[in-house]
Amino acid sequence: MSATADERAIRKVVISALVGATIEWYDFFLYGVVAGIVFNKLYFPGSDPVVSTLLAYATFAVGFVTRPLGGVIFGHFGDRIGRKAMLIITLMIMGVATFLIGLVPTYAQIGIAAPLLLLILRIAQGIGLGGEWGGAVLMAYEYAPKEKRGFYASLPQIGLAIGLCMASGVVALLSSVLNEEQFMSWGWRIAFLLSGAMVIVGMYIRLHVKETPEFTAIKQRNAEARIPFMDMIRRYPGNVLKGMGARYIDGVFFNIFGVFSINYLTSTLKISRTDALLGVMAAAVVMCFTIPIFGRLSDKVGRTKVYMWGSLITAIAAFPGFWLMTHSGGNMFLIWMAIIVPFGIFYASVYGPEAALFCDLFDAKVRYTGISFVYQFSGIFASGITPIIATALLKSGGGEPWQICMYVLFAGVVSAVCAWMIGRAGDNTDSVQQAELRARA
Repeated sequence: MSATADERAIRKVVISALVGATIEWYDFFLYGVVAGIVFNKLYFPGSDPVVSTLLAYATFAVGFVTRPLGGVIFGHFGDRIGRKAMLIITLMIMGVATFLIGLVPTYAQIGIAAPLLLLILRIAQGIGLGGEWGGAVLMAYEYAPKEKRGFYASLPQIGLAIGLCMASGVVALLSSVLNEEQFMSWGWRIAFLLSGAMVIVGMYIRLHVKETPEFTAIKQRNAEARIPFMDMIRRYPGNVLKGMGARYIDGVFFNIFGVFSINYLTSTLKISRTDALLGVMAAAVVMCFTIPIFGRLSDKVGRTKVYMWGSLITAIAAFPGFWLMTHSGGNMFLIWMAIIVPFGIFYASVYGPEAALFCDLFDAKVRYTGISFVYQFSGIFASGITPIIATALLKSGGGEPWQICMYVLFAGVVSAVCAWMIGRAGDNTDSVQQAELRARA
């Protein structure tokens, strides 16, 4: 295959991964954006608004708890059957679940069945995304030249930023054009129903890409792992633990600034929902450009080095970010800067190189299972429970966010230490390549 053909194939795969990832993240984070402003009132009504918000965030957390299950299931078949087939299935699961959330009646209409239906669909979302993320970044990583894998694997990561931007933007638009009664009655549902149309587009694109060369070679040799999960645990136990620790700051920081901050700004600082959502949306737009910058930087200076320093700087940025929000006096420019700089710029230093960092930890026989398990299992404590912890810490701090910032700093230190340990263990790419050679022998 010529260089031009190779570039064309890589471009097609990256576009496919990016579009699918965007749709999946839009679906997943739309729930998080709406949880603290709609679901807490319509599906978990109660006399204490803090309790109802905690219950709404609990169903948000369930999606993270079920993601490891999706990661193991689709990772297993992705390492046994192929990456492409699993990506088509996960996109369908996620899209249908999100579309149906937009149709669920409220608590006032059907009682306890309403939150139960919401819970079931949230579980389906979690299972779908559990298999989606690993497959999307893996397609780009395994197609890319080895010296550019950090850059190419970071491109599907932009799907998170675009998905969040779309989720925040759609809700902000609906909030601005509809009055409160219209938005709470039916307006928010439009955001979920839009997922159906997006899935059709994503499915068309994904049906027209080929399997990755690395996995195709494994299939041709009949060298697939019989039980990829057990093979991963047997051969890479240390990499699994270090990878999960490195993931900590990613999940915590994203959910503090991308999910919890919306509730903090609207409920504590009394900022309008539209203004709060626009701040998060602006940060997501900036992130679309900064993620590939840090992905490319990881190819040049090393992934563990970028990730380690990125973890520390990102965590420390929470302090000036929340200080600026709290002392902004309602100045929207200051509030937006307090979100855009830490979230749109510093956070990308972690999220950009993360995909390739995790892919480097495993060989192709168990890579889908490995990166999915590391990313999704760690998401339970790194992502899923973070809005609950933040809400509780805000209450215990009397409405002041400094305990939340200390929690973010703790997560950053844990991730930096784990990234340092990964780097200290040697060049992961070399060690994995050696494992692949041994497996072929």
